[in-house]
Amino acid sequence: MRVIDTDGTQIGVMPFRDALRLAEERGLDLVEVAPQARPPVCRLMDFGRYKYEQSKREKEARKKQRIISVKEIKLRPSIEDHDFQVKAKNTMRFLKDGDKVKVTLIFRGREIVHPQLGHQLLERLAQQVQDLAIIEKQPKLEGRNMIMILAPKQE
Repeated sequence: MRVIDTDGTQIGVMPFRDALRLAEERGLDLVEVAPQARPPVCRLMDFGRYKYEQSKREKEARKKQRIISVKEIKLRPSIEDHDFQVKAKNTMRFLKDGDKVKVTLIFRGREIVHPQLGHQLLERLAQQVQDLAIIEKQPKLEGRNMIMILAPKQE
């Protein structure tokens, strides 16, 4: 088997017993790193320390991951201006936090005969948050709801 030292230099090709004896003399472990290679490659290392450092790296990587969730804002076509501003402010807050926003416009009763009013309202919201968001999904009528999805802009 081919043996590699702790600093990455090759010691050479030697029988398994000699490699194991060398590892015991140095107080290290003999770890097989490439079993499918010809000859198999083993490395001298402190296996406990290696596992510890590997778990630390994985923990750091998990810290840096950001889970993007989808927040939902619900509107009605007959929304008052102040209520609309509150909804727009909440949308901005969600986008600043890095979340996607699903804007749902709910039509009730006979409001459904004027889908253009809902489309205008969603376009107005998109216009207000245009410096923070891009439209991932254009406003589309699905049943009695009109749905638009906004995603935060990547800097």
